[in-house]
Amino acid sequence: MKTMKAMLAVLALMLASVATAQTEGVKFVEGKSLAQVMAQAKKEGKLTFVDCYTTWCGPCKMMANREFPKKEAGDYFNAKFVCAKYDIEAGEGIELAKKYDVRSIPTFLIFNTEGELIHRMVGANEIGEFIKSVEDGLKQAQSND
Repeated sequence: MKTMKAMLAVLALMLASVATAQTEGVKFVEGKSLAQVMAQAKKEGKLTFVDCYTTWCGPCKMMANREFPKKEAGDYFNAKFVCAKYDIEAGEGIELAKKYDVRSIPTFLIFNTEGELIHRMVGANEIGEFIKSVEDGLKQAQSND
């Protein structure tokens, strides 16, 4: 009986840590059009970050399952961006891929509060390097204004 209680306690702790890990990472808006996401970002005074992916893409899965769930990713992206993801082979994602010339995946698009594309990144990376690339792109976009 004692062993069963101990096992249940360990299981409960494991489930709690998984739930915590899931809430620490990047929060992606779901079920909204890009226009709705951009409107939300403008209202919140944030930029819009869009992950263009496909269901079969290995690097896309790596970002979604390993890098974006990290606390470091959530701390950075959730503070600065309203984030969304679109499968470029389904629904609105098909039109987004055409409109923004998405030819490689994953492609990440960053829009300013006016809905203008200000930075594009292609490919996956460890989250520290990925954030550095985002920051470099944002600095470059500011210097072009």
